[in-house]
Amino acid sequence: MTFRNFADIGLFAVLASMAAPLLAEGDPAAGKNKTSMCAGCHGISGFRSAYPETYHVPKLGGQNAGYIVAALRAYKAGERNHPTMKAIASSLTEQDMADLAAYYADAGK
Repeated sequence: MTFRNFADIGLFAVLASMAAPLLAEGDPAAGKNKTSMCAGCHGISGFRSAYPETYHVPKLGGQNAGYIVAALRAYKAGERNHPTMKAIASSLTEQDMADLAAYYADAGK
């Protein structure tokens, strides 16, 4: 893991903690119905993608909801760079992001 990865993780942890009060109320049941676009990569334990470069795909189950929303917003805004995630995030509404985040945050419990 590079310094940039650690810096990104730190930045998004801070953003997630700041964004938590600004989150729309997520519905885990609605989020479960929206996971088909996520499961192909994030649903496979230890999965690595080779596009656009080889990287480890993070596990989403149990992740902090604020972090998930902050990451999705960053992909949508072009602040995080991954073509597939940018395309997926650009199609999501704020409610979609909140619902997905609520589902994945509960999935780790």
